[in-house]
Amino acid sequence: MKLLMHVCCAPCFIAPWKHLKDKEELEVTAFWYNTNIHPYTEFRKRLETLREFSTKEGFELIEDNSYKLLEFFEEALHGQKARCYYCYLDRMTKTAEVAKERGFTHISSTLLYSKFQNHELIVEIAKKVSERFGVKFYYEDFREYWKEGIELSKEDGMYRQQFCGCIFSERDRYEDYYHRKDKREAGENK
Repeated sequence: MKLLMHVCCAPCFIAPWKHLKDKEELEVTAFWYNTNIHPYTEFRKRLETLREFSTKEGFELIEDNSYKLLEFFEEALHGQKARCYYCYLDRMTKTAEVAKERGFTHISSTLLYSKFQNHELIVEIAKKVSERFGVKFYYEDFREYWKEGIELSKEDGMYRQQFCGCIFSERDRYEDYYHRKDKREAGENK
């Protein structure tokens, strides 16, 4: 089984890779395609970290370094649901397209590792895209490796980001953080 694994970042891949590489029936290749990541310096940091991990571990890495931020914004501005839907659809479609072109039998994604992503929506989209391109969707709930992945990536000294990559996610994270901080400080000043 030749698996093309969409990878959003090395820290999200480290634990799934550890478990996938030992499955004799699987030949795993990583695929970088992440047009949602902003700013460009963040995009490059994540790519460089994945390249380093690929070299260290010896797995093949296929890169599509397209940076279609304007296209992502145009689609994402339709609201929270639309932005995540588009993001998953875009990345899984490109993964399936490359898989078909290069003779892979299966696709999957490290998006299935994150506790913060819409797992069910990713699965739904991946199944539909797989059927459309004539490849199979390899499903595994990588969330069970969440803590292990955090520990492994820290031990490895990987660059670890604090948001999914899109500017909206970064805004949500920091807006929520500062909102809580401001409330705490206002309570202390009474």
